[in-house]
Amino acid sequence: MISFVVKRLSAAIACVALATAAFAQDFPKRPITMIVPFAAGGTSDVIARTVAEQMGIALGQTIVIENVAGAGGSTALARASRAEPDGYTIAIGNAGTNAATYTIYPKLPFTPDSFVPIAMVAKTFGIIALRKDFPAKDLKEFIAYAKANPGKLSYGSAGIGSASHLAAELLKSKAGIEMTHVPNKGMNPALIDLMGGQVQALFASVPGMLSERSDRLRPIAMAERKRSALLPDLATLDEQGLAGFEVGNWAGLLGPAGLDPAIVRKLNREILDILASAEVKERIKTLGYDLIASTPEEFGAQVGNDVARWSDVVRRANVPIN
Repeated sequence: MISFVVKRLSAAIACVALATAAFAQDFPKRPITMIVPFAAGGTSDVIARTVAEQMGIALGQTIVIENVAGAGGSTALARASRAEPDGYTIAIGNAGTNAATYTIYPKLPFTPDSFVPIAMVAKTFGIIALRKDFPAKDLKEFIAYAKANPGKLSYGSAGIGSASHLAAELLKSKAGIEMTHVPNKGMNPALIDLMGGQVQALFASVPGMLSERSDRLRPIAMAERKRSALLPDLATLDEQGLAGFEVGNWAGLLGPAGLDPAIVRKLNREILDILASAEVKERIKTLGYDLIASTPEEFGAQVGNDVARWSDVVRRANVPIN
């Protein structure tokens, strides 16, 4: 009797597996909506449209971009988390909206478990930048200066809870230095403050530094474990003594929880093929990002690591929780 039940159960499981595989093979039968948590024209939007155009060609269906700005990206992600897990609604997230946000805004209507990672697409890294006339020429000299002048240094950021704010707080903790935070309403005002001498340091992004090209700024370290192909001569914090320091802003595709693993795999395969295209590589590179082709598991691990890291930074630095 037990043997009969086991055989029936195995047959049922096999039927479900075959049906799932057939469904995924048939997918998609209609246009797919890709939700972007920012206004049109921004970096995340351009990355999304670049991937969507090529993915639509590969899948034989239109990928419709839906820009849903507001509340630091949480409005869009709330909508994406409530979508039917059928593969016809996906979202592009980044390290700010899908990692730091969870720790700054704990009352969000979604959690990391509300999403299924599909693939990371690209990643850019933070850079410690100083005014050109600041006496320190590298990270070691900067830390030494900060320790010799406690309370005299300030750093800018794109705002409280922003990636630039949390990265600087992580630096303070790891290097054992003190700096005063001067928040701004965006990265451009923060760069202006740095060039004007209102602050002495800033964690900027690679795209921001590449577009600024100012002779009043001096990048001294890359916040990544390996050098960026975009700035190969800039040494990492790891190389300069802060082992394991890594602060990057990734962009990647997510689906709502419950999305069929076979569909996830199919979308992941298409994205990996797209990222191998010379045209896409060049387009992403011009945005100041390095291409990062990942498996869903690798992408999920990145999100988990980021959430854990920023939760610790927020707690240690007493960052205001909303």
